[in-house]
Amino acid sequence: MKSDQISRTLTVAAVQATPVFLDRDATLAVAAGHVGKANSELVVFPESFVPGYPDWVWRRPPMSDGEWYARFVANSVRVDSADLDPLRDAARDAGAWVALGITERSESDTLYNTVVYIDDKGAIAGRHRKLVPTGAERLVWGNGNDHLLTVVEIHGVRVGSLICWENYMPLARMAMYERGIDVLLAPTWDNSDEWVPTLRHIAKEGQIFVVGVTAFLRGSDVPRDLPDAEELYGGDEDFMSRGNTTIVAPGGEVIAGPLIGETGVVTATLDLARIAAGRRMFDPTGHYSRPDVLSLDISEKL
Repeated sequence: MKSDQISRTLTVAAVQATPVFLDRDATLAVAAGHVGKANSELVVFPESFVPGYPDWVWRRPPMSDGEWYARFVANSVRVDSADLDPLRDAARDAGAWVALGITERSESDTLYNTVVYIDDKGAIAGRHRKLVPTGAERLVWGNGNDHLLTVVEIHGVRVGSLICWENYMPLARMAMYERGIDVLLAPTWDNSDEWVPTLRHIAKEGQIFVVGVTAFLRGSDVPRDLPDAEELYGGDEDFMSRGNTTIVAPGGEVIAGPLIGETGVVTATLDLARIAAGRRMFDPTGHYSRPDVLSLDISEKL
């Protein structure tokens, strides 16, 4: 953290919304609407918000999802195309940065679980691809193979992202600390009781702000023209994701959320002075490190 950031603040809005499941354009319209109303410097969306998280991979037999996967591919996002123009326009009009969870479609048609950053002028500022899809996610997403641990600067504040269970990778967390992040974004599908304590641990371990953001989705949100949708997904009481959106300060204090069981926007003004105050006691890459005993070798590709 630079010395001129000690008195700085960053306003953040974490959007716990419901995507229009497997409909890229309609979900981008939902996201754009939230950006326009957020009145924040940074607006953050959940994991694979566009076109929705592929929850069916946990419910169907492997490789029996041809029509589901085909719709997923058709509604995924090509970052270097016009697909994101509605959100880029919204970011520019609102003068806000956006961190959007997408399923990214590469030129070779491999899909990636990606966070794409759009700056307050509407330009693509970077992306991060999830390093390792978790469990059944490997049936739809490839391992992130570039843009590995991207960090962007938002008004002098260094922001990075680890997606869902990447946050359980100790070396990935340490690499982010060594890259000097002030704010870690943790978009996820995790609804477990352990998730918020995970966010609190990272905030204390790194002495950083952590923004966890989760979607809100029910079985009734799944289009019924997909094969076996009625059998796989019930109605309003069949929750794919109840949400778990939470913002945590350095040291582990929850300052907003968790929001569970409804849609909504969790907001906070992050006081960057709390980072320096916390690192007086514990600085994982400074006085509380022992590089003579332990060190991390980060790939030069980063």
